[in-house]
Amino acid sequence: SPQVQPFLPQWLAQPKRVHKRIKDNLCPIRDVPGIHPRLLKKLQMNGVDSFFPVQAEVIPAILQSASNGYLMGRGGYRPKDICVSAPTGSGKTLSFVIPIVQVLLDRVVCHVRALVVLPTKELAQQVSKVFNVYTDGTGLKVVLITGQKSFAKEQEMLVQKKVTGYCSLADIVVATPGRLTDHINQTPGFSLTQLRFLIVDEADRMIDDMHQNCLNQIVKAAFQVENYSGSNMLFQRTKPGPITAASSCSPQIPLQKLLFSATLTQDPEKLQQLDLFQPRLFTSVYSEKNRDGTETEQDTNNKYTLPEGLSQCYVPCDLNSKPLLLLYFMLKMKFTRVLCFTNSREASHRLFLLVQAFGGVTVAEFSSRLPPNERQRTMKEFEQGKIQLLISTDATARGIDVKGVKYVINYDAPQFIRTYIHRVGRTARAGEAGVAFSLVLRIQERRFLRMLRDAGIQDIKKHPVKGNSLKPLVQQYEGALCKLEKTVK
Repeated sequence: SPQVQPFLPQWLAQPKRVHKRIKDNLCPIRDVPGIHPRLLKKLQMNGVDSFFPVQAEVIPAILQSASNGYLMGRGGYRPKDICVSAPTGSGKTLSFVIPIVQVLLDRVVCHVRALVVLPTKELAQQVSKVFNVYTDGTGLKVVLITGQKSFAKEQEMLVQKKVTGYCSLADIVVATPGRLTDHINQTPGFSLTQLRFLIVDEADRMIDDMHQNCLNQIVKAAFQVENYSGSNMLFQRTKPGPITAASSCSPQIPLQKLLFSATLTQDPEKLQQLDLFQPRLFTSVYSEKNRDGTETEQDTNNKYTLPEGLSQCYVPCDLNSKPLLLLYFMLKMKFTRVLCFTNSREASHRLFLLVQAFGGVTVAEFSSRLPPNERQRTMKEFEQGKIQLLISTDATARGIDVKGVKYVINYDAPQFIRTYIHRVGRTARAGEAGVAFSLVLRIQERRFLRMLRDAGIQDIKKHPVKGNSLKPLVQQYEGALCKLEKTVK
């Protein structure tokens, strides 16, 4: 049957392409139009003399959308939302830090005008560091709220109570979702009614996880009516909609969303939830297509060729038996040199702690949580056979050549055929033999098999593991879980 192509809105179907090859397409910072001399100087002091392709495209786009100052969209129109899909390490952070600092340089009163939401504390810290470098000496205040400090302490950093009411101590807030939601709901005087930029980094994780609710709350807070001081009525925001006489009599501060992600979902329904306004998409994640829409030769032929020495199996299972299956393969089947993939950093980290708590397996995690030198050390130990099990996310493993992987275990079944090909291709390299096991939840089974079948992959075997084989592990496993809960707390 012919494949039904999902209907993509035009902005998704025809994005602005950004060069993938960073090194060959650097752009001297002076060639990017409209950057404030003060920021150019800062960039140079920090050793940045060229922008990456993403930065050279996105910085001017954001600056332009605020070219009439932040109170007004360009020509009085509401600025378009911006989505950027580019791999990790392609310079996404600077591409929003620079324009936001520049747009806010001439602000008079301190209000929260930019809010950056990130899924993890580490990422939030990293981003606030970059903001601090570029706001240094400008008078702009950056506040990081991730629950590193006590709630009361964070409240003191955000707002100050005066005789006339509350005033904001932050122009730019960098936050993780949980903590941010708490402040929206519990911190008197913490106001987002003047918010101009909402930046969601790692947007796909933010849409997928529980965080959708957080985004809704931010938008709701941004459009709330301020009741305590009359002066604010001038800038009353109406929910975006057609321009009416009433809505055009007072200037509206537009709220612009900037989404950044390594793999921005192409799923229109998911994006629908974000309620984007005439979005523009900048992407460097695309398959090279010819003019006539076919994929380039070299691509079609080896698109899905798998190594000859590879055998593929899948294990139908349920959520609770997944960790037990991994332990069973390691301890009972005595697998060694196993590269195990999960779908998120959190999942990787948790699984690593769990296997460690269980004991009996030399295990390491390979994650963007770790500094590069540690990753190299881990890699080396794995290749020397000192580490039996290496747990990783796709992001970290992209393109790395790990020597001597005997088994790949897809702990989380991959959602896309590309990811599957990519993962299982870490073993059976250079003509060696290798085995790929995928743990597939029963509800995923049909979709998973169909995905492989559509890609012309026929030779995957079902490899059921009986519940009885897992029983002996259960007691020790439950012990490990308890241990884990304690360490996490």
